[in-house]
Amino acid sequence: MSNSMTETETAHQAGNTASKAGMWEERWHPLREEWVIIAAHRQSRPWIGQTVSGKTTPPPTYVDDCYLCPGNQRISGQRNPAYTGVYVFDNDHPCAGPDAPTELETPPFPYRNRPATGMARVVCYSPRHDLTMAQMGLNDIEKVIETWQTQTFDLGNRPEVRQVLCFENKGEVVGVSNPHPHGQIYATNFVFKTFEIELEAARRFRQESGQKDTLFGAIIKAEQTDGRRVLYEDEHAIAFLPYFARYAYEVYVAPKRSVPHIYALTAPEVESLAKALKSVTVRYDNLWQIPFPYVMPIHQAPSDGGDYSDFHFFIGFLPPLRQPNLLKYLAGPEIGAGNFLSDTLPEAKAAELLAVSDETHYSQKQA
Repeated sequence: MSNSMTETETAHQAGNTASKAGMWEERWHPLREEWVIIAAHRQSRPWIGQTVSGKTTPPPTYVDDCYLCPGNQRISGQRNPAYTGVYVFDNDHPCAGPDAPTELETPPFPYRNRPATGMARVVCYSPRHDLTMAQMGLNDIEKVIETWQTQTFDLGNRPEVRQVLCFENKGEVVGVSNPHPHGQIYATNFVFKTFEIELEAARRFRQESGQKDTLFGAIIKAEQTDGRRVLYEDEHAIAFLPYFARYAYEVYVAPKRSVPHIYALTAPEVESLAKALKSVTVRYDNLWQIPFPYVMPIHQAPSDGGDYSDFHFFIGFLPPLRQPNLLKYLAGPEIGAGNFLSDTLPEAKAAELLAVSDETHYSQKQA
């Protein structure tokens, strides 16, 4: 009996291998130092649970009862100026404040507490109520980045501040109460847990690998070598759907040069970062021709004056949708056990995003 397979058997085995792509695979997340389970075949499993509506009616350019539109009165009673560009103000409902009570009731051992001091601000990207970052011009996106730079630098220099977190929540499904294009800034007396984890992973990588690259620099090189998940790249910036993505359409946008804080970027790097953000957000919206929801945190090092040369600043996009009307629900593995189970294959999701245009927003085509 021959050990060689027939052409039919070979084709059958190849078909089985292809059909199992993205099934029962674990991928190491080097920034979080944890495994991500890839089980892409689960994307097509029957679903009779809750779904979300993707289509929305385009909003007007101005809404008279919007707390963020120019000239309108906010819940605090203060009135917004007739701003024409980016507008920043102290959050009327801050999560941390400079006047946090210092006299707190001492809890029983082993519990601890302390005042949540700091600042919380709102960043209105545009005076127009109907725009998103995907619909803004490059110059306007650059102005938003420059605002993140100045706010990070100024707030980070406050002696009581240890971390500056800039972020944007977009879409009702992530809890946004106001669709006016805006983000937020938290400047806190503590370091956020995700960035602590990333910093320790970056330091450990430098110590154990013996490489000159930062951990994130090595990730960029790996993505460039593979190439399938790179969505945008120019001289100074890159955007990619990472090999270890936890969410279906998770994307990282980063400068190629390693800097721990966004304010260290040069003018050409800011311009490239704006182009990368524009490319990614337009692809998102064009994918299903809806305002694509996401959580967008800016990953930066602490601002307490320490040596954070191992930390590589980047912007992350965490979209909750895995299908046009279906959320990625966090349940047993994620909330209950602490490891992500991804229902999609990163290479397939990157291919979907690469297949749509990043030049013209779908709403402009319809206009």
